[in-house]
Amino acid sequence: MTTSFDSFQKRRLQSSYVSVVVSIALVLFMIGVLGLILLKSTKVANHFKEKVVMTLFLKDEVTDKQTASFKEAIKKETYTSKVVYITKDEAAKTYKKDLGEDFLKFLGDNPLKNGIDVYLKAEYVTPEKMAEIEKSFEKNKFVVEVNYDKPLVELLTKNIQRISFWLLVLSGFFGLVAIILINSSIRLSIYSKRFNIKTMQMVGATKSFIRRPFIWQSIKLGLLGAFIALSGLAILIYYVAEYIPTLELLTDYITLGYVAGGVLFIAFFITWISTFFATQRFLNLQTNDLYY
Repeated sequence: MTTSFDSFQKRRLQSSYVSVVVSIALVLFMIGVLGLILLKSTKVANHFKEKVVMTLFLKDEVTDKQTASFKEAIKKETYTSKVVYITKDEAAKTYKKDLGEDFLKFLGDNPLKNGIDVYLKAEYVTPEKMAEIEKSFEKNKFVVEVNYDKPLVELLTKNIQRISFWLLVLSGFFGLVAIILINSSIRLSIYSKRFNIKTMQMVGATKSFIRRPFIWQSIKLGLLGAFIALSGLAILIYYVAEYIPTLELLTDYITLGYVAGGVLFIAFFITWISTFFATQRFLNLQTNDLYY
């Protein structure tokens, strides 16, 4: 009879552990997917930002030596990502190709200016910062005009801020769900051992001594769930990279490291803190209260 009961208890305990691991793995998988989207959306947004160009049209009297010196000065600025010099002849060829006809035949002379295309770093592509940079260039004695697509910058900034806000809200929501689900699963597994906890306490074991094996067991279950979640993420990332290679998921080791580290940290922290408070609750209960 005792052997049968012990076998039943063992199966029940194993079933409890399996449910905890599955719950943790599913929640961490969703968090990992969301984290990956959040990090990659930032990189994609920065990629588009760094495609925005600010063109500086130079005065006709500016010499090649002065232009080269001006280019080097721009490259040294903290906001500069890339600098490209375009002569008036190169600009004329581009216009000719776009228009489909040679406009110089009608005008006789090339009215275009030599220009420098300045590509800014992503953090400087905002309406406010670009306006400041524009003003500084307008004061330069070599520059006759500064031009960039202001409506595009405003639209890009507004859309990125909106998307980032909702992604953060979604991340916060999933984070809360993760805490609740993992906490509930761990509390249920510890609930089945509440009498063991009270028995150990009654024979003189300290609270920290009683908590230690439960915390260690929960952390192991949490890390096991994290590795299962990371395995699922690895499969998902592989297939997404096959269909959308431009995202460069398999070669973006920094993003992958952040996601993997975040999943492991969340698994460790939530299981530790949940187990601590769950065991503390049963340690503080009176013996009669354990039956409710």
